[in-house]
Amino acid sequence: MLFKQDPLSKENWIVSRYVDSPMLVGGKKFDLRLYCLVTNYKPLKIWKHESGFARFCTETYDKDCDDPENMMAHLTNVAIQKTSDKYNDSHGGKWDLENVKTFMEINFGRKKTKKCMEEINNIFVNSLKAVQSVMHNDKHCFEMYGYDVMIDSNCKPWLIEVNASAS
Repeated sequence: MLFKQDPLSKENWIVSRYVDSPMLVGGKKFDLRLYCLVTNYKPLKIWKHESGFARFCTETYDKDCDDPENMMAHLTNVAIQKTSDKYNDSHGGKWDLENVKTFMEINFGRKKTKKCMEEINNIFVNSLKAVQSVMHNDKHCFEMYGYDVMIDSNCKPWLIEVNASAS
């Protein structure tokens, strides 16, 4: 991961490695949207929501495909996927987190699935610790974050992005 501060701009940006060997369900790429609530930064107090959901691409993923810019196979963002003819309005291309865990347990075993979920919890904690010193800490306020996490074919979770005040 690369962090760059642009001296000519007030904006910062981060570039991360593309996860080119994602876990697939039915040949389709997905990511997880998970939520946590932070009620205090000093000391850090995090409340993880137990549910979440997976967002799926509408096209089959192939890392060696002839069209690497096919957003329907590479980007799980619902705003993009809903423009596809294959988008399903009834379920929105989503699975509940429990369905993902069941899929993982069947295909990778309970031990590997449990380890992956623990690593996702560590992503929450470590990312919040990384910004803890620069966050405004008001005991009368809280913040909800939406974490986007991708799981690779070895059951390793990767943080894609964190959205503040996620809906």
